[in-house]
Amino acid sequence: MKIIDMVCAPARTGFFFDDQRAIKAGAVADGASYRGVPATGGFTSVRQAGEAISVLLILENGQIAHGDCAAVQYSGAGGRDPLFLATDFIPILDREVKPLLVGREAENFRFLSALVDNHVPEGGSRLHTAIRYGATQALLDAVAQSTGRLMCDVVAAEYDLSVSETAIPIFMQSGDNRYDNADKMILKGADVLPHALINQADTKLGAQGEKLIEYVGWLRDRILALRTTPAFMPVLHLDVYGTLGQVFQDDAARMGFYLEKLVQTAAPFRLRIEGPMDAGERQRQIEALADLTRFVDEHGIQVEIVADEWCNTLEDVRDFADARAGHMIQIKTPDLGGIQNTVEAVLACQEKGIGAYQGGTCNETDRSAQICVHLAMASKPVQILAKPGMGVDEGYMIVYNEMQRILALKKARR
Repeated sequence: MKIIDMVCAPARTGFFFDDQRAIKAGAVADGASYRGVPATGGFTSVRQAGEAISVLLILENGQIAHGDCAAVQYSGAGGRDPLFLATDFIPILDREVKPLLVGREAENFRFLSALVDNHVPEGGSRLHTAIRYGATQALLDAVAQSTGRLMCDVVAAEYDLSVSETAIPIFMQSGDNRYDNADKMILKGADVLPHALINQADTKLGAQGEKLIEYVGWLRDRILALRTTPAFMPVLHLDVYGTLGQVFQDDAARMGFYLEKLVQTAAPFRLRIEGPMDAGERQRQIEALADLTRFVDEHGIQVEIVADEWCNTLEDVRDFADARAGHMIQIKTPDLGGIQNTVEAVLACQEKGIGAYQGGTCNETDRSAQICVHLAMASKPVQILAKPGMGVDEGYMIVYNEMQRILALKKARR
């Protein structure tokens, strides 16, 4: 079945674009906004409304396939593509992507995705990751609709995989509301929680990490108080945005022994720490994470280190996995461009015995989140992020419900 037209519409995301450099430099939270001067190119304020673009592919039978172009909350930081604004990029989609797709048969997802993902405009460079992300979502939907299959079945068939018969653990993130939102996660039975947004060393981590230890102790006690069954044993996963490195001068031993205290505080729950340091450059980040991972392993410290910053592309994921720079790697779905790269990144981690966390950003849309569920059900990462937004309820609902629909349909068809 042919694609006969492509239409683009401006859209809103489930959160905001935030200037990470400005926040790390001390921009002050002011209600839902921040006071401070932007430090990243393209930003006109430290926090800006999140924008997306809906890509609508019209099939010859009148059906409409849909994907959403979206970029991460911290656009322009850590080696990522710049700020993604709809008015800037709809003309590029119309000029560069539409001619590639109109008239094509919607038969092979991997072929069509590679066509978009590898396209280089004349005299330029590859398309923005957000464009590649949304256009390939629409292509997966188009192939699924034209062949009468679920999107997860298309991915599984083209990668010689099998769709999971059980739910993938869902990871919720709290944003700054790390106390009330943690209660929501506990009450809803989150598999992994709470992220906690520890993105400023002085106010959230403490001079020697004491504020984070206090928070983890509170979180442990809160789970024990609110859970309705002893079987509820969520993994504690906290993103510290490089602040451990700031406090402990990127010293693997000092960070490792601090993490040992954090593990003891978290017990009886397992602990994951994402982004312990930000070395400021890709290769240094790989080396620093590999050193810390090796240190905690050699000393029997039962913490899982999660790679995040400077691990953006499929090539990055492979290189971090090869170096064992972390026990788990966040696959930030919008940063990888075409969604076929997300599948291949999960498989690359599995091949190396590294945990694959299919993540993304709070700054996505309901549609991109739904399609990511199909990718996860086919490739089976260790966990998948509840997204978009930071309100917990909405992102969890979208991801959980799409996963349950897939499971119910697959069971009925069996």
